Amino acid sequence: MMFGHEKIEFLHLPTPLEKLANVSEDIGVNVYCKRDDLTNLATGGNKLRKLEYFLKDAIDQGSTMLITEGGAQTNHGRLTAAVAAKYGLKCAIVTEDEYPGEISANLLLDGMLGCPVYFVKDMKSGRQAVIDKYEAEGEKVYYIPMGGSNELGILGYAEAAMELNDQAKELGIDDATIFVTVGSLGTYLGMLAGLKKCNSKLKLRGINVLPYPGDGSDKENLLAYMHDYFDRICDFYGDDFVYTKEDFGSIDFDISTDYIHGAYNNAIEEVRDVMYYLARKEAIIIDPCYTGKTFEAVVAEARRGRIKPGENIIFMHTGGLPGIYTKHHRKEMEKELKSFMHTNEF
Repeated sequence: MMFGHEKIEFLHLPTPLEKLANVSEDIGVNVYCKRDDLTNLATGGNKLRKLEYFLKDAIDQGSTMLITEGGAQTNHGRLTAAVAAKYGLKCAIVTEDEYPGEISANLLLDGMLGCPVYFVKDMKSGRQAVIDKYEAEGEKVYYIPMGGSNELGILGYAEAAMELNDQAKELGIDDATIFVTVGSLGTYLGMLAGLKKCNSKLKLRGINVLPYPGDGSDKENLLAYMHDYFDRICDFYGDDFVYTKEDFGSIDFDISTDYIHGAYNNAIEEVRDVMYYLARKEAIIIDPCYTGKTFEAVVAEARRGRIKPGENIIFMHTGGLPGIYTKHHRKEMEKELKSFMHTNEF
């Protein structure tokens, strides 16, 4: 139970925390990887920790169907479909992205899991139309927001932060800085709450991978969105939570907006370079949308001296493997990796 809420356990926890010895030697800092890509449903990923809590809530409410939303290649959608399949629920995904012209990556897995994907012109009205359709057919729908990022959605990563704190203590790196991807903010805020709950000495650094709309800078827009989310969390949990609304101004939200590269899920050469680097140094695959940008920050900041030599760093691998098969990323990688393909030589 976390902050008064229960879950249905279906994950094999704890996930490993391992040192990246080759990378550490190369860039001069001690880099560890928390392998939340190794969670055990439908190629894994961080959203499954949140879905343990959503599943419990949905079943308690007598729901027969999960509906969620996101980009066409949403990892969260794929994992929601996986959980629904395992527990005998129906599922649907709603996206306002255009159909990409092929069924690949997460879309392919969605279909394998038996989950329909609805491409709509407007998310709000389209989502409601999909919900209305299934409710008219007799389903009791449980709606999960984009990325599983709402008040309940922080619980999985509050718990993960406490799990990681115990592992870091065992390895003698409880002074480390955690690098974690910031997208819809549920993972970051959950970890922040979990670290506070267990009085951890670990520090948390978020790497923002998408621009938030607004009239200010990327950082100002992000903080405005976070403020609203933080207030909702405090209202939802009340005295059970580790923060109050008044704490917001005194918290060090260490989040970098330097690695957005201008857009969400865009194809960036520097990100692909660190994907190849990690694969060739440690045989670990990261994706171009989320973990690629976060690991780029680890490597770039070490090489620029922003991380001190010998400092302990924990890179949160939140999954996203199917993203490497997305068309616009795959085409760039195919061009760059073509030299490894040898035909008709022997």
